[in-house]
Amino acid sequence: MMTMLTSMYLMVQAVSSQTKPIRVVVTGAAGQIAYSLLYSIAKGDVFGKDQPIILVLLDIPPMLPVLDGVVMELQDCALPLLMEVIPTDKVEVGFKDIDAAILVGSMPRKEGMERKDLLKANVAIFKTQGAALDKFAKKTVKVVVVGNPANTNCLIASKSAPSIPKENFSCLTRLDHNRASSQVAMRCGVSSDKVKNVIIWGNHSSTQYPDVHHAKVTVSGAEKPAYDAVKDEAWLRGDFISTVQLRGAAVIKARKLSSAMSAAKAICDHVRDIWFGTKEGEFISMGVYAAGNSYGIPEDLIYSFPIEIKNQTWKMVDGLPINDFSRGKMDATAAELVEERDTALDFLSQ
Repeated sequence: MMTMLTSMYLMVQAVSSQTKPIRVVVTGAAGQIAYSLLYSIAKGDVFGKDQPIILVLLDIPPMLPVLDGVVMELQDCALPLLMEVIPTDKVEVGFKDIDAAILVGSMPRKEGMERKDLLKANVAIFKTQGAALDKFAKKTVKVVVVGNPANTNCLIASKSAPSIPKENFSCLTRLDHNRASSQVAMRCGVSSDKVKNVIIWGNHSSTQYPDVHHAKVTVSGAEKPAYDAVKDEAWLRGDFISTVQLRGAAVIKARKLSSAMSAAKAICDHVRDIWFGTKEGEFISMGVYAAGNSYGIPEDLIYSFPIEIKNQTWKMVDGLPINDFSRGKMDATAAELVEERDTALDFLSQ
């Protein structure tokens, strides 16, 4: 009997050890966000502790020598799940048969650059990458856009990949979501896991609206609405919102570099939730295609909503009551996104 059980166990182990690797591409792979991100992906924090991974690192030709150094470091980590690392500057290599694409690379805003010039440069990048996804990636690929302006870059990539479902594209607002959760937690003197269901509405920009009207905080074992836990409406409607909206700029001012560690952590949270789902009774924030939303947001946008995920499929949390204060903030960030979209689509059609 024992021998039979042992052999069955060994068979199960053999099958599990043969789990097919998934192919994950990270763009801007020589950059500082990727440097904080790649280790977490390769060691199993995102796709699971028994999921082998082939990591594809895509960047522009001048960054290939730096990528070689990143490859050496990943090899030197001796990570059992990391089957292969492929550095490349070619989209046809980068996006071939990809299961997940994390698009971190984008044109950063340079001093004196007009916003429309920034949009124009990024439309070119994400049009190329979207077309490459359309041509080379699996049709089931999950695409997460991180590079700014993330919402509009995501929209352009999706429009450039018509054979991949729009629902497979999302953009990162989880960093803003985590910032908001952390601010509330610190204010209430609890750990961040005691705060749930904050919402980031709209654009990943300074017009985003961090909303805690539907959030819950567990204090001394009792769950209560965030407004009751914080007991400071002026802060929640003032400094809290501006702190989250401007946090990226504050980090740059202090570090002289943009958020990397916290951005990488947020990407891991976002992709892990896509892969494994959100907790029962909880929702998170992510930028998704706005079609069919119940909140009066223009449909042809990538807009951040409250999202639940099950079986690798997201759905918006519908029917949350929206007060006049929230309505104004949600509409303002939508207006910015409509303007960005219209400018970007003009460039896309040229």
